[in-house]
Amino acid sequence: MEDNFRHKGMRKKLAESLQKEGISDLNVLKAIEMIPRHLFLDKAFVEIAYENKPFPIGKGQTISHPFTVAYQTQLLEIKKGEKVLEIGTGSGYQACVLDFLGAKVFSIERHQVLFNKSRDFIKKLGFTKIRCFYGDGFEGLPGFSPFDKIIITAAAPVVPQKLLEQLAIGGIMVVPLNEGVKQKMLRITRINQNEYKREGYDDFVFVPMLQGTEV
Repeated sequence: MEDNFRHKGMRKKLAESLQKEGISDLNVLKAIEMIPRHLFLDKAFVEIAYENKPFPIGKGQTISHPFTVAYQTQLLEIKKGEKVLEIGTGSGYQACVLDFLGAKVFSIERHQVLFNKSRDFIKKLGFTKIRCFYGDGFEGLPGFSPFDKIIITAAAPVVPQKLLEQLAIGGIMVVPLNEGVKQKMLRITRINQNEYKREGYDDFVFVPMLQGTEV
């Protein structure tokens, strides 16, 4: 699959539409404009890859709406060089957006099939610095903590305590919280060792965050 001028034009229009919807971080918009989303999808979806829709990627998982990706990323307030833990690699698209912004990305995927596919594809695209792990997102990566930022890309029934403990002082976690049909986007800032500030934002719809791993 190629990335041609037509695809680039569609990405530019997508970025412009996201800006009209309220995405104001120009670096995030640039990432959306530059990263070829259609390459992360099945060929059947190429013609509609730049519509603001989620698409299936296998194992009951989806690649999120571009608006959702941009929204979560904007809330993270990524700065170059920051260590970011992503829970739910999925297609690898969100990880590539974070890498484009200059983050040091550590990404966990619980589905081995998706892990193998995204790990190899991310490298093939040239995002060689992203570190992918097969494991349980509820456990995080304690051996690599603390993280400046943590992003959860599935509907968490609760905020995992182990992830809160792996967040650096002053760090930010963005998580869609709720087991129901819709989730409230939550931004959690770690104030000190025992204190966290919570801010609620808009409602979204995510696939559920599950414990354990699957082959």
